Order: sequence, then structure tokens, then C-alpha cells
Amino acid sequence: MPSMGSVSAPDPQWPSAASLVTDQPLDARRCVNLIGVSTYLTSLTPRSWHSTPAAVREALGRFSTWSYRDSLDLADVVAVVDRGDVFEPDGEGGTDRVAAVVRQSTADLHVILGGDNAATWHALSALGGDDLSEWGLITLDAHLDLRDGVSNGSPVRQLLDAGLDGSRVVQIAIADFANSPFYAARAAAAGITVWPRGVVSERGIAAVVDDALGVAGAGNRPIYVDVDLDVADRAVVPGCPAAVPGGLSADDLRTAVRQLANDGRVRAIDFTEVDVGRDSDDQRTVRLVALLVLEALAGVGRRT
Repeated sequence: MPSMGSVSAPDPQWPSAASLVTDQPLDARRCVNLIGVSTYLTSLTPRSWHSTPAAVREALGRFSTWSYRDSLDLADVVAVVDRGDVFEPDGEGGTDRVAAVVRQSTADLHVILGGDNAATWHALSALGGDDLSEWGLITLDAHLDLRDGVSNGSPVRQLLDAGLDGSRVVQIAIADFANSPFYAARAAAAGITVWPRGVVSERGIAAVVDDALGVAGAGNRPIYVDVDLDVADRAVVPGCPAAVPGGLSADDLRTAVRQLANDGRVRAIDFTEVDVGRDSDDQRTVRLVALLVLEALAGVGRRT
């Protein structure tokens, strides 16, 4: 009988999701790039030293490749090419280093693992380059991220300043008592579409996401999706310092990510604002992010 500390032998009939990760694209499978962008230097809340990208990669081993809902084995349709972690993305030349990674090869989807929400600024500005005005942005976030200065509270404002069209920005599940009238007015002046948490509750996440895709992707423009985990209920994301009670459920988040990734206009999606050092002993925050990555892969695998 195995001891309490032993690890059971792998089951060849139960391949883990970690087996999807490879070092190069595979023929006949859609390609998804996995990129770590561990921003932290400008965070408004001090962060621990733990690497969220590394923790999420490890957590993938907790799950299988089989989507029961779709009767789909991700191993048949998707290859996850691990591009590694960008060195000091917050440092001097960090955005250029992010750009060098995200532009080095084509992919059906880039999955960016933060880091704090500054990763959104680095990744989208790198992807958009001089054509940032041609992109749309959808955020799932408790906050508007329109602060002045340079921090994890300012990426949307920085992107607007760099040329992103505010009329093609949609912010989903913005929380009560987590923003201010000043920044609400700034969002309205920029032409941003904001659907607060209460509207999402009334309409349902699928309907809101469908409308968001129509606004951000008008004219068949490419879309970047930012999933700030503080949009979720604090009970399910203890590793997210700014999350509040009453946020989106884990199920709503999984539904939204799968639906978004299923749309071919969505070229990149990030998962940010997870501090592994603050997570619960059962790793519920990190494991949710790993599941969201798998939901994104399932969405890509079902693209027509």
C-alpha cells in the first residue's frame, strides 16, 4: 500500500492537460502560444515573490485534456507552445521584450499569464504596435483601470493614450464601490461601453459577452481580452488581493472565457492579478486560472 507521501503512477488512459504543452507547433492542430508576463513593479498592492505563470503551468497537471461538455479531446485539436517567461517585463525595454515574444510566430491565440494588470498594457501595445487603433479590447474586471500614471490601475488609460479607440473598448462586470465618479466619467468621455456587475446578473454572462464581441470586434477587427481575476467573487479567488464579495462566479468566468476564445477575432487573452503567495492552501485561485486556460483552449478547438 502506498505511503501518504507517495505519488501514484500516471494513468496512460488519463492524460493530463500538461501534456498539451509542447515546444513547437504541431501539424493539423490549432496553435496557442503560452507566454508568461510577470509584471509586478508598479503594482498598487505589494506582491509576493511567487511566479504565477509557473504555478499555472504546474496546475495544468491537475486536469485532463477531455471536455465532457463538447465530447472533445483537446489533445486532438490544440497544441500549446510554451514561449517561456519574458524577462523583467516591467523593466527598461520590457515592452520591446514582450513584443519580441508575441510577434515571433503566428498563433490562433496568445494566452498571456500575468503578473498584475500592467501585463495588459505591455501585451496589447506589443501586439497592436502602430496599428493599435485597429484593435478592440474586452475586459472582465472589477475596476476601470483608468488611473493616471503608470501602474496596474492604469493600463486601459495608457492604451487609450497610445491610440486605442475607446468606442471599441468594452468593460464587463465593473463592481460597485470599487471605482469612483471621476473614472466613470472618464470612461464615458472616452466612449467606453461599461456593463456593471448588476447588468451582467440581470442579462446573463453569455448575452453580455455576445454584445461585447459585437462592439469590440466591429469591422472584423482583432480583439484582445483581459481577464483580471478580481472580477470574480472573493470566495473563489483568495489569491486576488482586490477581489470583492459578490463578483462573478467561477462558472460565469469559465463560460465567458470559452465563448470569447471561440470567436476567431479574439487573438489574445490574458489572466492577471493573481498572487500565488496569497492563495489558499487548496490553490483554488491558481487552479481556477488553469481551468480558464483550458476553457480558452476548448473555445479555440471549436472554432470553425
